[in-house]
Amino acid sequence: MEWEYLTTAPDQLTAEIWQQLLQSEGIPVIIEPRDAISFLGVSPMPCRLMVPEGLVKEALAILGKHG
Repeated sequence: MEWEYLTTAPDQLTAEIWQQLLQSEGIPVIIEPRDAISFLGVSPMPCRLMVPEGLVKEALAILGKHG
């Protein structure tokens, strides 16, 4: 499966919320692993979300409805 860049969340907690929202709508999502690394637990740095190729428009529409 090829993954495409979807968007960048301001921090890991927001990325995980968006991930859960999209997954509840049936869209697989991963948080770019290199972005979520923190020695203090949850990363305060921006995190990129990735979805399977071809699902970017649908995923953005879902985030837009809830944003």
